[in-house]
Amino acid sequence: MNAIIGRCHCGTVEFTVILSDGIATARRCDCSLCARRGAVAVSAAKDAITYTAGQDNLTLYQFNTEVAAHYFCKTCGIYTHHKRRSNPDEIGVNIACLDGHTPFLPEVLVNDGQNHPTDIGQNSITGVLRFTPAEDTE
Repeated sequence: MNAIIGRCHCGTVEFTVILSDGIATARRCDCSLCARRGAVAVSAAKDAITYTAGQDNLTLYQFNTEVAAHYFCKTCGIYTHHKRRSNPDEIGVNIACLDGHTPFLPEVLVNDGQNHPTDIGQNSITGVLRFTPAEDTE
């Protein structure tokens, strides 16, 4: 597996990451934060990210159980990644921050974050987001 370059919008925070299974792990979540954030995340091992610039420009946000750790660029506000509550040995990486990748995938599963798997003992899917490109009108 190859390392992928990632960065926030302003480019202050830069990193490389090796994804666990490419974009096959792409997902959204419907918890209160993720529903507002709207990002598509892909999985990596927690030690699979290496900062090449701007790590000191990341800010941390935690809420509720404070197990998940959400990181944002202090300058542009872009969410880059988070330590997962459901698997603290993994991180979720904002696919939109990764070179050569887009969050506009044909289908993205939506995890039930309102009934968190750590709380209820199972991971369940609440839906599927679909992206259909507009047809060329020319």
